[in-house]
Amino acid sequence: MSYVPHTDEQRRAMLQTLGLAELEDLFADLPEAVRLRRPLKVGPGLSEPELRRHFQALAAANQPAAGRSCFLGAGLYDHYVPAVVDSVIARNEFYTAYTPYQPEISQGTLQVIFEFQTMICQLTGMQVANASMYDGASALAEAVLMATNITGREEIILPASIHPASREVCRTYTAGADLTLTSIDADGGLGTPVQAIRETLSDRTACVAIQQPNFFGAVADLADIAAAAHDVGALLVVSANPIALGLLAPPGQQGADIVVGEGQPLGLGLNFGGPLVGFFATRQQHVRRMPGRLVGQTTDTEGRTGYVLTLQTREQHIRRERATSNICTNQGLCLLAATAYLETMGKSGLRSVAEQCLRKAHYAAARIDALPGFAVVTPPPFFHEFAVRCPRSAAAIAGRLAEQGILAGYPLGRDYAGMDDCLLVAVTEQRTREEIDALVEALASL
Repeated sequence: MSYVPHTDEQRRAMLQTLGLAELEDLFADLPEAVRLRRPLKVGPGLSEPELRRHFQALAAANQPAAGRSCFLGAGLYDHYVPAVVDSVIARNEFYTAYTPYQPEISQGTLQVIFEFQTMICQLTGMQVANASMYDGASALAEAVLMATNITGREEIILPASIHPASREVCRTYTAGADLTLTSIDADGGLGTPVQAIRETLSDRTACVAIQQPNFFGAVADLADIAAAAHDVGALLVVSANPIALGLLAPPGQQGADIVVGEGQPLGLGLNFGGPLVGFFATRQQHVRRMPGRLVGQTTDTEGRTGYVLTLQTREQHIRRERATSNICTNQGLCLLAATAYLETMGKSGLRSVAEQCLRKAHYAAARIDALPGFAVVTPPPFFHEFAVRCPRSAAAIAGRLAEQGILAGYPLGRDYAGMDDCLLVAVTEQRTREEIDALVEALASL
C-alpha cells in the first residue's frame, strides 16, 4: 500500500492549473544554492510489519535511566516528579488540546498559561512572561534576537560557558541576519569570564548572554555584569536554571533585562530527551518586542474574570514581516506539567529541592576531589553540577561506570578542546548518599 497522498494524474492537473510544465518549476523562486540536489538517504519502501519491526529495534536501543544512578546532567536533569503532575496532564481536556486558537472557549487552558506566566515572573524577578517556547535553547536564541531589535545593535556576546547546544542554536537563528556573535572562552577555572566580558563590551554590543549557573555549574555575580552592560547601553540576557532560582536571587533583581531558561526540571522528567519547554520573561517596557503568545486577565461585561490572548506578535496573528518571531510556539502540555509542579511544590518545596541539590552536590564534589588523580575544577560557588578533571579519558571512565549501572556524567571533551579528561557531574535531590558513595568508590577503583 502506498502512503503517497497524490496520484500522478492529480499532480499533472495541479501543474496544468498553475500553468507549469514540471514540479521543479514550483521552486523557481528559490536560489539554486539552497535547493536540495543530493539524493535523500532513505532506503527502499517497507511493508507495515517490516516498518514496525524496524522502529521496535530502534526503540530497543534506548536505555532508560531507571535502575541506574544518574549523575548525567548537562542541560537535562533527573528530578523527582510528583504523581499529581502526571495525573493533571493526563486529563483529556488538556491532553488532547493543541493550542488556544479559540480563546473565548479555552478558558481553562488560558488560565493555566496565565498561572504559568505569573509563577515564571515570580521566579525570575521579571514583570512579564510569555506562554512558553519550544525549549531553553530556542528561548535564548529568541532573546538575543530581541535584544538586537531593542538596541538596534549587531554584536551579541556569547561566552563559551553557555551550553554548547544553546550557542549552536543561537548561531543558527542569527546566521541569516547581519549580526556578530562574539565568543569568549571560559576562564581557567571554568567560571563566567566577567573581566573578559567587561573588556569586550562596546557601543556595538546589543547584549551579553549569561547562563546561571553556567554550563560547568558555576554561579556568577549577575549584578556586576549587568552594570557593565548597561554602562555601554547593552542588555543582559540570562539563561537560568529554574531549580537554582529556588535559592539564588532572581536575575531581575540583579539587573537582567531578559530571563529565559529550560523548564524541563519543573516536572517534565527526562523522557529520553524531550519534549521540552522554554520559559521567557522580560521587563514591561520590552513587552511588545517579546516573541510568542501572552495571556492576559480581564473581566467580561458581567464583571466575571476571564482570560484572553493579547499582544499576539507571532506570524499566525499578524503580517509575517511584523512578527517578532516566525518559528516559536508555546508547549502547552509541557507548560501544564511545569505549572502543576510549581503549584504542588510551592516556594518552600522548590527551595527544599534546591537546597538538597546544593548540599548533595558539594558532598559529592568534596569526596571526589579527595581521590588521588581527581580534581574539581569548577570554581565555587557552584550549584548542583561541577566539572572534574580525571586521571584518564573522561569518556572512557563514563563508559566503564555505565557498565556498572552508574551514569557518571558528561564528558566535556565532546564540546571543548583540551578537556578530554574532564567529566561534568550533576547531583540532584534524587541521588542518595549511598549512590554518591558508590560513585566515589567506583571512581577510586579505576
